[in-house]
Amino acid sequence: MSETSAIRIGAHVEQTDPIAEAKARNAPLVQFFLGNPQSFKGPVVAYEGGAEGLRADAEAAGIDLYVHAPYLINVATTNNRQRIPGRKLLQQHMDAAAEIGAKGLIVHGGHVQDDDDPAKGFDNWRKAVAATDIKIPLLIENTAGGTNAMTRYLDRIAGVWAAIDGTEGADMVGFCLDTCHAHAGGNPLETIVEDVRKITGRIDLVHCNDSRDAFDSGADRHANLGHGQVDPDLLAQIVRDAGAPVVLETPGPAAAHVADTAWLRERV
Repeated sequence: MSETSAIRIGAHVEQTDPIAEAKARNAPLVQFFLGNPQSFKGPVVAYEGGAEGLRADAEAAGIDLYVHAPYLINVATTNNRQRIPGRKLLQQHMDAAAEIGAKGLIVHGGHVQDDDDPAKGFDNWRKAVAATDIKIPLLIENTAGGTNAMTRYLDRIAGVWAAIDGTEGADMVGFCLDTCHAHAGGNPLETIVEDVRKITGRIDLVHCNDSRDAFDSGADRHANLGHGQVDPDLLAQIVRDAGAPVVLETPGPAAAHVADTAWLRERV
């Protein structure tokens, strides 16, 4: 088996029964939320067998689980009313993700307010890493929009990594590369894998998504593979070069994800 054919491809799925969702896609891995991604309420394991049952059933089925943290988490912000509950929520999701045996917890890089010095956001990331009991890899994801975002542009990603370097737990912090976000965020996809690796030393997961909008649009709108504005060859090149597990966050039911997987395998 070649290295590229060995790349594991899964999808973001509904959280009630991730095992059934994985089987419907013939996928060796799935990503899902634990609870409401737009709420500060703590994580909920919707699976009928609870956290222990989900962990055991996933292991028995040979399916890797990834958890996406709520969108509301913004540990970089200088706004205490967002940062403090966000940090608490991050720990709760870390604990719950570890309990189900997840391979990683994905969290967006967040942002500071428009008139803030980005250095404050970098330091808040350092404080968050230091304050969190990181039990499984915490994968920081690049984002598509925002002028004062922490992980839209490469120099900002470098700022986060420099700030957390040497902090206890930093070795458990990895990177999730989203192709739609990189494109819409204005980063050259031809070199994005190499550029990110130079900064972080690692890419742990790829969110392989096409983009409905133009390069550097700042719009986070995912499209099915081959149906957006990203060069198909570049999508395949990123997956090939990253050599990491892949999660499709593309629209549609299982059949659409099966089609996207076939599209990607054909090119990778």
